[in-house]
Amino acid sequence: MTGLTARVLTTVNASYRVQLSAGELAAKLADLQSASSFDAGVFAFFSEVRLGLQVGFIEQMNVDMEKAMDVARQFALLSGFSLPLVTRGRNGQTL
Repeated sequence: MTGLTARVLTTVNASYRVQLSAGELAAKLADLQSASSFDAGVFAFFSEVRLGLQVGFIEQMNVDMEKAMDVARQFALLSGFSLPLVTRGRNGQTL
């Protein structure tokens, strides 16, 4: 496990007392069902992990960035929260 992955999983798993592996989290990041079921671990990823770490993890785990951004957009709509991947995009620029 890389340092980046460890940092992401520590934040995600501690936030809502979930125990996701890197592979489980990666799969959920690209699955719209994660938003409709309001998956706590995925929400923690999009809301509590810094944008640079989000992008790094998504790339490292070969998650389709567009699918992950779609899931983040759904979470933002459902929760009313402004989420970094939605508002700043993968390059950190304001959209």
